[in-house]
Amino acid sequence: MKVLVIGSGGREHALVWKLRQSSRVDKVFCAPGNTGIVELAECLDIKADDIDALLNFAKYEGIDLTVVGPEAPLTAGIVDSFLKAERRIFGPDKSGARLEGSKVFAKNFMRKYGLPTAEYKTFTSCLHAEEYIRLKGVPVVIKADGLAAGKGVFVCETADEAIDALRLIMKEKAFGDAGSKVVVEQCLKGEEASFMILTDGKTVVPLATSQDHKKIFDGDKGPNTGGMGAYSPAPVIDKNLYSKIMKTVIDPMMKGLKRERMNYRGVIYAGLMIVDGKPYVLEFNCRFGDPETQPILMRLDSDLFDMLKATAEGRLSEVQVIWKEDTAVCVVVSSKGYPGTYEKGKIIEGLDELKGKRNIMVFHAGTSLNKGKIVTSGGRVLGVTALGKDIQTAKGNAYKALEKIHFDGMHYRTDIADKAIKRQ
Repeated sequence: MKVLVIGSGGREHALVWKLRQSSRVDKVFCAPGNTGIVELAECLDIKADDIDALLNFAKYEGIDLTVVGPEAPLTAGIVDSFLKAERRIFGPDKSGARLEGSKVFAKNFMRKYGLPTAEYKTFTSCLHAEEYIRLKGVPVVIKADGLAAGKGVFVCETADEAIDALRLIMKEKAFGDAGSKVVVEQCLKGEEASFMILTDGKTVVPLATSQDHKKIFDGDKGPNTGGMGAYSPAPVIDKNLYSKIMKTVIDPMMKGLKRERMNYRGVIYAGLMIVDGKPYVLEFNCRFGDPETQPILMRLDSDLFDMLKATAEGRLSEVQVIWKEDTAVCVVVSSKGYPGTYEKGKIIEGLDELKGKRNIMVFHAGTSLNKGKIVTSGGRVLGVTALGKDIQTAKGNAYKALEKIHFDGMHYRTDIADKAIKRQ
Protein backbone atom coordinates (compact mmCIF):
# COMPACT_ATOMS: atom_id res chain seq x y z
CA MET A 1 0.00 0.00 0.00
CA LYS A 2 1.10 3.56 -0.74
CA VAL A 3 0.28 6.40 1.65
CA LEU A 4 0.50 10.17 1.15
CA VAL A 5 0.71 12.34 4.27
CA ILE A 6 0.03 16.05 3.81
CA GLY A 7 1.84 18.55 6.01
CA SER A 8 5.25 19.51 7.35
CA GLY A 9 5.10 19.68 11.15
CA GLY A 10 5.75 17.53 14.18
CA ARG A 11 2.28 16.00 13.89
CA GLU A 12 3.02 14.85 10.34
CA HIS A 13 6.42 13.47 11.35
CA ALA A 14 4.65 11.41 14.03
CA LEU A 15 2.02 10.20 11.55
CA VAL A 16 4.67 9.17 9.01
CA TRP A 17 6.73 7.46 11.73
CA LYS A 18 3.76 5.41 12.92
CA LEU A 19 2.45 4.60 9.44
CA ARG A 20 5.89 3.28 8.45
CA GLN A 21 5.54 0.68 11.20
CA SER A 22 2.55 -0.93 9.47
CA SER A 23 3.28 -4.22 7.73
CA ARG A 24 0.72 -3.24 5.11
CA VAL A 25 2.44 0.01 4.09
CA ASP A 26 5.09 -0.32 1.37
CA LYS A 27 5.83 3.35 0.68
CA VAL A 28 5.06 6.68 2.37
CA PHE A 29 5.17 10.05 0.63
CA CYS A 30 4.88 13.39 2.42
CA ALA A 31 4.05 16.79 0.97
CA PRO A 32 6.01 18.88 1.66
CA GLY A 33 7.54 17.14 4.71
CA ASN A 34 10.58 18.28 6.68
CA THR A 35 14.16 17.29 7.48
CA GLY A 36 13.10 14.60 9.94
CA ILE A 37 10.42 13.14 7.71
CA VAL A 38 12.81 12.77 4.78
CA GLU A 39 14.53 9.92 6.66
CA LEU A 40 11.26 7.94 6.66
CA ALA A 41 9.38 9.01 3.55
CA GLU A 42 9.84 10.49 0.10
CA CYS A 43 9.17 14.21 0.48
CA LEU A 44 7.50 16.09 -2.35
CA ASP A 45 7.91 19.69 -3.41
CA ILE A 46 4.15 20.31 -3.19
CA LYS A 47 2.59 22.75 -0.74
CA ALA A 48 -0.01 21.40 1.69
CA ASP A 49 -2.70 23.69 0.26
CA ASP A 50 -2.02 22.95 -3.44
CA ILE A 51 -5.04 20.68 -3.79
CA ASP A 52 -4.84 20.20 -7.56
CA ALA A 53 -1.18 19.17 -7.47
CA LEU A 54 -1.78 16.81 -4.53
CA LEU A 55 -4.71 15.17 -6.29
CA ASN A 56 -2.77 14.78 -9.53
CA PHE A 57 0.09 13.14 -7.64
CA ALA A 58 -2.30 10.77 -5.83
CA LYS A 59 -3.78 9.72 -9.19
CA TYR A 60 -0.43 9.38 -10.96
CA GLU A 61 1.28 7.45 -8.16
CA GLY A 62 -1.74 5.28 -7.33
CA ILE A 63 -1.89 6.36 -3.69
CA ASP A 64 -4.08 4.02 -1.61
CA LEU A 65 -4.70 6.43 1.26
CA THR A 66 -4.09 10.16 1.69
CA VAL A 67 -3.88 11.44 5.27
CA VAL A 68 -4.41 15.18 5.80
CA GLY A 69 -2.42 16.62 8.71
CA PRO A 70 -3.14 20.38 8.93
CA GLU A 71 -6.49 22.15 9.04
CA ALA A 72 -6.06 24.57 6.11
CA PRO A 73 -6.42 21.99 3.28
CA LEU A 74 -9.45 20.48 5.06
CA THR A 75 -11.26 23.79 5.36
CA ALA A 76 -10.36 24.51 1.72
CA GLY A 77 -12.17 21.34 0.60
CA ILE A 78 -9.36 18.90 -0.24
CA VAL A 79 -11.50 15.94 0.84
CA ASP A 80 -14.35 16.99 -1.48
CA SER A 81 -11.93 17.14 -4.42
CA PHE A 82 -10.40 13.74 -3.65
CA LEU A 83 -13.78 12.04 -3.15
CA LYS A 84 -15.09 13.50 -6.39
CA ALA A 85 -12.09 11.91 -8.12
CA GLU A 86 -12.76 8.64 -6.25
CA ARG A 87 -9.50 8.82 -4.29
CA ARG A 88 -9.47 7.47 -0.72
CA ILE A 89 -8.67 10.18 1.84
CA PHE A 90 -8.75 10.51 5.62
CA GLY A 91 -10.41 13.67 6.92
CA PRO A 92 -13.75 15.52 6.96
CA ASP A 93 -15.17 17.29 3.94
CA LYS A 94 -15.42 21.07 3.75
CA SER A 95 -18.79 21.09 5.52
CA GLY A 96 -17.49 19.11 8.48
CA ALA A 97 -14.26 21.10 8.67
CA ARG A 98 -16.29 24.21 9.51
CA LEU A 99 -16.18 22.98 13.11
CA GLU A 100 -12.61 24.27 13.15
CA GLY A 101 -12.68 26.71 10.27
CA SER A 102 -15.23 29.00 11.94
CA LYS A 103 -15.38 29.63 15.69
CA VAL A 104 -18.76 31.29 15.14
CA PHE A 105 -20.16 28.22 13.39
CA ALA A 106 -18.76 25.92 16.09
CA LYS A 107 -20.22 27.95 18.95
CA ASN A 108 -23.62 28.14 17.25
CA PHE A 109 -23.45 24.37 16.62
CA MET A 110 -22.74 23.76 20.30
CA ARG A 111 -25.62 25.96 21.38
CA LYS A 112 -28.01 24.33 18.90
CA TYR A 113 -27.25 20.79 20.04
CA GLY A 114 -26.86 21.44 23.77
CA LEU A 115 -23.13 20.93 24.23
CA PRO A 116 -21.68 22.53 27.39
CA THR A 117 -19.66 25.61 26.45
CA ALA A 118 -18.95 29.12 27.71
CA GLU A 119 -21.51 31.88 27.24
CA TYR A 120 -20.69 33.97 24.18
CA LYS A 121 -21.68 36.59 21.64
CA THR A 122 -20.38 37.06 18.09
CA PHE A 123 -19.55 40.37 16.44
CA THR A 124 -18.69 41.76 13.03
CA SER A 125 -18.22 45.28 14.44
CA CYS A 126 -15.20 46.12 16.59
CA LEU A 127 -17.10 49.04 18.15
CA HIS A 128 -20.05 46.88 19.16
CA ALA A 129 -17.70 44.26 20.62
CA GLU A 130 -15.92 46.96 22.65
CA GLU A 131 -19.26 48.24 23.99
CA TYR A 132 -20.29 44.71 24.97
CA ILE A 133 -17.03 44.12 26.87
CA ARG A 134 -17.36 47.39 28.80
CA LEU A 135 -20.90 46.40 29.71
CA LYS A 136 -20.20 42.73 30.48
CA GLY A 137 -16.89 43.17 32.28
CA VAL A 138 -13.73 41.07 32.39
CA PRO A 139 -12.09 38.59 32.27
CA VAL A 140 -13.17 37.54 28.78
CA VAL A 141 -11.79 35.45 25.94
CA ILE A 142 -11.52 36.97 22.45
CA LYS A 143 -11.36 34.58 19.48
CA ALA A 144 -10.83 35.30 15.81
CA ASP A 145 -13.49 33.45 13.81
CA GLY A 146 -11.21 31.78 11.26
CA LEU A 147 -7.93 29.87 11.22
CA ALA A 148 -5.03 31.61 12.95
CA ALA A 149 -2.47 28.82 13.54
CA GLY A 150 -3.42 28.55 17.20
CA LYS A 151 -2.64 32.22 17.85
CA GLY A 152 -6.09 33.79 17.40
CA VAL A 153 -7.28 33.31 21.00
CA PHE A 154 -6.70 35.96 23.69
CA VAL A 155 -7.48 35.50 27.37
CA CYS A 156 -7.96 39.05 28.63
CA GLU A 157 -7.93 39.96 32.32
CA THR A 158 -8.52 43.69 31.79
CA ALA A 159 -10.75 45.75 29.51
CA ASP A 160 -7.67 47.36 27.93
CA GLU A 161 -6.25 43.91 27.04
CA ALA A 162 -9.57 42.89 25.52
CA ILE A 163 -9.90 46.03 23.43
CA ASP A 164 -6.28 45.74 22.27
CA ALA A 165 -7.02 42.15 21.18
CA LEU A 166 -10.16 43.23 19.32
CA ARG A 167 -8.32 45.95 17.47
CA LEU A 168 -5.42 43.62 16.61
CA ILE A 169 -7.85 41.09 15.14
CA MET A 170 -10.50 43.31 13.52
CA LYS A 171 -8.76 46.59 12.65
CA GLU A 172 -5.11 45.67 12.19
CA LYS A 173 -6.14 42.38 10.52
CA ALA A 174 -3.31 40.45 12.19
CA PHE A 175 -4.95 37.23 10.98
CA GLY A 176 -6.38 38.52 7.72
CA ASP A 177 -9.95 37.56 6.87
CA ALA A 178 -9.97 35.18 9.84
CA GLY A 179 -10.62 38.26 11.95
CA SER A 180 -13.67 39.55 10.08
CA LYS A 181 -15.78 38.14 12.91
CA VAL A 182 -14.94 37.53 16.54
CA VAL A 183 -16.35 35.53 19.40
CA VAL A 184 -16.36 37.18 22.81
CA GLU A 185 -16.94 34.55 25.47
CA GLN A 186 -16.99 33.96 29.18
CA CYS A 187 -13.57 33.13 30.63
CA LEU A 188 -13.77 29.69 32.22
CA LYS A 189 -11.31 28.88 35.00
CA GLY A 190 -10.22 25.28 35.35
CA GLU A 191 -7.88 22.71 33.84
CA GLU A 192 -7.63 22.09 30.11
CA ALA A 193 -7.62 18.65 28.48
CA SER A 194 -7.63 17.31 24.93
CA PHE A 195 -10.13 14.63 23.92
CA MET A 196 -9.75 13.22 20.42
CA ILE A 197 -11.92 10.65 18.68
CA LEU A 198 -11.90 8.87 15.35
CA THR A 199 -15.27 8.69 13.63
CA ASP A 200 -16.57 7.47 10.29
CA GLY A 201 -19.91 9.18 10.90
CA LYS A 202 -21.36 6.10 12.58
CA THR A 203 -18.82 4.64 14.99
CA VAL A 204 -16.81 6.59 17.58
CA VAL A 205 -13.40 5.38 18.76
CA PRO A 206 -11.90 7.61 21.48
CA LEU A 207 -8.12 8.02 21.38
CA ALA A 208 -5.90 8.18 24.44
CA THR A 209 -6.46 11.31 26.53
CA SER A 210 -3.86 14.07 26.57
CA GLN A 211 -3.17 17.57 27.83
CA ASP A 212 -1.56 20.40 25.87
CA HIS A 213 0.32 23.45 27.16
CA LYS A 214 -0.63 26.47 25.07
CA LYS A 215 1.26 29.32 26.77
CA ILE A 216 4.85 30.06 25.81
CA PHE A 217 6.28 30.29 29.35
CA ASP A 218 6.32 28.17 32.49
CA GLY A 219 3.30 28.43 34.75
CA ASP A 220 1.01 29.01 31.75
CA LYS A 221 2.28 32.57 31.33
CA GLY A 222 2.66 34.66 28.18
CA PRO A 223 0.88 34.55 24.82
CA ASN A 224 -0.82 31.50 23.29
CA THR A 225 1.13 29.31 20.90
CA GLY A 226 0.38 26.31 18.73
CA GLY A 227 1.37 24.20 21.74
CA MET A 228 4.57 23.96 23.81
CA GLY A 229 4.23 20.39 24.98
CA ALA A 230 1.80 17.62 25.82
CA TYR A 231 1.48 14.40 27.74
CA SER A 232 -0.69 11.29 27.61
CA PRO A 233 -2.73 10.05 29.37
CA ALA A 234 -4.26 13.04 31.17
CA PRO A 235 -5.03 12.05 34.79
CA VAL A 236 -7.58 14.86 35.05
CA ILE A 237 -9.87 12.69 32.88
CA ASP A 238 -10.75 9.87 35.25
CA LYS A 239 -13.44 7.25 34.56
CA ASN A 240 -16.24 9.46 35.88
CA LEU A 241 -15.21 12.48 33.81
CA TYR A 242 -14.64 10.26 30.75
CA SER A 243 -18.28 9.13 30.99
CA LYS A 244 -19.44 12.75 31.31
CA ILE A 245 -17.48 13.77 28.21
CA MET A 246 -18.95 10.95 26.17
CA LYS A 247 -22.49 11.68 27.36
CA THR A 248 -22.54 15.49 27.31
CA VAL A 249 -20.04 16.29 24.52
CA ILE A 250 -19.42 13.42 22.12
CA ASP A 251 -22.94 11.93 21.92
CA PRO A 252 -24.76 15.23 21.23
CA MET A 253 -21.99 16.29 18.84
CA MET A 254 -22.43 13.11 16.79
CA LYS A 255 -26.21 13.61 16.72
CA GLY A 256 -25.64 17.17 15.54
CA LEU A 257 -23.32 16.05 12.73
CA LYS A 258 -25.96 13.62 11.49
CA ARG A 259 -28.74 16.20 11.63
CA GLU A 260 -26.57 18.71 9.78
CA ARG A 261 -25.83 15.97 7.20
CA MET A 262 -22.08 16.42 7.51
CA ASN A 263 -19.91 13.78 5.88
CA TYR A 264 -17.46 13.46 8.76
CA ARG A 265 -14.79 10.77 8.45
CA GLY A 266 -11.70 11.71 10.40
CA VAL A 267 -10.57 13.08 13.74
CA ILE A 268 -12.57 15.36 15.97
CA TYR A 269 -10.51 17.04 18.65
CA ALA A 270 -12.47 18.59 21.51
CA GLY A 271 -10.44 21.12 23.47
CA LEU A 272 -12.01 21.01 26.93
CA MET A 273 -11.94 23.08 30.10
CA ILE A 274 -12.71 21.05 33.21
CA VAL A 275 -14.54 23.23 35.75
CA ASP A 276 -15.54 21.64 39.07
CA GLY A 277 -15.55 18.21 37.49
CA LYS A 278 -17.67 19.24 34.50
CA PRO A 279 -16.38 19.40 30.89
CA TYR A 280 -16.94 22.51 28.77
CA VAL A 281 -15.96 22.67 25.10
CA LEU A 282 -13.51 25.49 24.33
CA GLU A 283 -13.11 24.58 20.66
CA PHE A 284 -13.28 21.82 18.09
CA ASN A 285 -10.47 20.92 15.72
CA CYS A 286 -10.98 18.75 12.64
CA ARG A 287 -7.53 17.12 12.66
CA PHE A 288 -5.02 15.53 14.99
CA GLY A 289 -3.66 17.90 17.63
CA ASP A 290 -0.10 19.12 17.54
CA PRO A 291 1.76 18.37 19.82
CA GLU A 292 -0.76 15.91 21.37
CA THR A 293 -0.36 13.50 18.44
CA GLN A 294 3.29 12.92 19.28
CA PRO A 295 2.82 11.38 22.77
CA ILE A 296 -0.44 9.68 21.77
CA LEU A 297 1.14 7.86 18.82
CA MET A 298 4.13 6.90 20.97
CA ARG A 299 1.62 5.00 23.13
CA LEU A 300 -0.37 3.44 20.28
CA ASP A 301 0.07 -0.35 20.04
CA SER A 302 -2.27 -0.86 17.07
CA ASP A 303 -1.76 -0.44 13.32
CA LEU A 304 -2.41 3.25 12.55
CA PHE A 305 -2.83 2.55 8.84
CA ASP A 306 -5.65 0.09 9.51
CA MET A 307 -7.34 2.63 11.81
CA LEU A 308 -7.20 5.50 9.32
CA LYS A 309 -8.14 3.41 6.28
CA ALA A 310 -11.13 1.90 8.10
CA THR A 311 -12.25 5.39 9.11
CA ALA A 312 -12.04 6.65 5.53
CA GLU A 313 -13.98 3.61 4.27
CA GLY A 314 -16.73 3.73 6.91
CA ARG A 315 -15.55 0.49 8.58
CA LEU A 316 -14.36 1.86 11.91
CA SER A 317 -16.50 -0.61 13.86
CA GLU A 318 -14.16 -3.38 12.64
CA VAL A 319 -11.10 -1.86 14.32
CA GLN A 320 -9.82 -2.61 17.81
CA VAL A 321 -7.41 -0.05 19.28
CA ILE A 322 -4.81 -1.10 21.85
CA TRP A 323 -2.65 1.25 23.95
CA LYS A 324 0.64 0.69 25.74
CA GLU A 325 0.61 0.96 29.53
CA ASP A 326 3.48 3.45 29.29
CA THR A 327 2.89 7.18 29.59
CA ALA A 328 4.43 9.72 27.18
CA VAL A 329 5.62 13.31 27.42
CA CYS A 330 6.46 15.66 24.54
CA VAL A 331 8.40 18.89 25.09
CA VAL A 332 8.36 21.37 22.22
CA VAL A 333 11.53 23.36 21.47
CA SER A 334 10.91 26.73 19.84
CA SER A 335 12.91 29.49 18.20
CA LYS A 336 13.76 32.76 19.93
CA GLY A 337 10.89 35.22 19.47
CA TYR A 338 8.12 32.65 18.90
CA PRO A 339 5.10 33.04 18.82
CA GLY A 340 5.99 36.46 17.44
CA THR A 341 8.68 37.14 14.85
CA TYR A 342 11.29 34.44 15.30
CA GLU A 343 14.82 33.73 14.17
CA LYS A 344 15.67 31.15 11.48
CA GLY A 345 18.74 29.39 10.16
CA LYS A 346 20.26 28.39 13.52
CA ILE A 347 22.31 25.17 13.36
CA ILE A 348 20.83 22.39 15.51
CA GLU A 349 23.39 20.24 17.31
CA GLY A 350 23.04 16.93 19.18
CA LEU A 351 20.30 15.23 17.16
CA ASP A 352 22.54 12.33 16.12
CA GLU A 353 23.11 11.39 19.77
CA LEU A 354 19.40 10.66 20.19
CA LYS A 355 18.87 8.49 17.11
CA GLY A 356 17.98 4.91 17.88
CA LYS A 357 17.43 5.60 21.57
CA ARG A 358 14.88 3.33 23.22
CA ASN A 359 11.69 5.15 24.20
CA ILE A 360 12.90 8.50 22.77
CA MET A 361 11.78 10.10 19.52
CA VAL A 362 12.60 13.58 18.29
CA PHE A 363 9.88 14.76 15.94
CA HIS A 364 10.88 17.57 13.59
CA ALA A 365 8.60 20.55 12.93
CA GLY A 366 10.38 23.73 11.77
CA THR A 367 13.63 22.32 10.40
CA SER A 368 15.42 22.40 7.07
CA LEU A 369 18.81 21.62 5.53
CA ASN A 370 21.46 24.25 4.81
CA LYS A 371 24.81 23.14 3.41
CA GLY A 372 24.36 19.70 4.92
CA LYS A 373 23.45 21.03 8.36
CA ILE A 374 20.02 20.78 9.99
CA VAL A 375 18.87 24.30 10.83
CA THR A 376 15.81 25.97 12.31
CA SER A 377 13.17 27.17 9.86
CA GLY A 378 10.03 27.58 11.96
CA GLY A 379 8.67 28.83 15.28
CA ARG A 380 8.18 25.40 16.77
CA VAL A 381 11.31 23.46 15.83
CA LEU A 382 11.30 20.04 17.54
CA GLY A 383 9.09 17.86 19.72
CA VAL A 384 11.25 15.76 22.04
CA THR A 385 9.01 12.86 23.07
CA ALA A 386 9.67 10.11 25.58
CA LEU A 387 7.95 7.07 27.06
CA GLY A 388 8.11 6.06 30.71
CA LYS A 389 6.41 3.76 33.21
CA ASP A 390 4.70 6.84 34.70
CA ILE A 391 4.43 10.54 33.88
CA GLN A 392 7.35 11.51 36.11
CA THR A 393 9.65 8.96 34.45
CA ALA A 394 8.53 9.99 30.96
CA LYS A 395 9.12 13.66 31.82
CA GLY A 396 12.59 12.85 33.15
CA ASN A 397 13.44 10.92 29.99
CA ALA A 398 12.26 13.79 27.76
CA TYR A 399 14.22 16.48 29.59
CA LYS A 400 17.33 14.31 29.79
CA ALA A 401 17.16 13.94 26.01
CA LEU A 402 16.72 17.70 25.66
CA GLU A 403 20.09 18.24 27.33
CA LYS A 404 21.73 16.76 24.21
CA ILE A 405 20.18 19.35 21.85
CA HIS A 406 21.35 22.89 21.28
CA PHE A 407 20.84 25.81 18.93
CA ASP A 408 21.17 29.55 19.45
CA GLY A 409 18.07 31.03 21.03
CA MET A 410 16.37 27.69 21.73
CA HIS A 411 13.47 27.89 24.17
CA TYR A 412 11.32 25.33 25.92
CA ARG A 413 9.13 25.13 28.98
CA THR A 414 10.51 23.28 32.00
CA ASP A 415 7.14 22.40 33.57
CA ILE A 416 5.51 20.15 30.97
CA ALA A 417 3.45 17.43 32.74
CA ASP A 418 3.87 18.94 36.23
CA LYS A 419 0.08 19.08 36.62
CA ALA A 420 -0.16 15.36 35.97
CA ILE A 421 2.69 14.56 38.39
CA LYS A 422 0.89 16.45 41.16
CA ARG A 423 -2.18 14.27 40.61
CA GLN A 424 -0.24 11.03 41.06
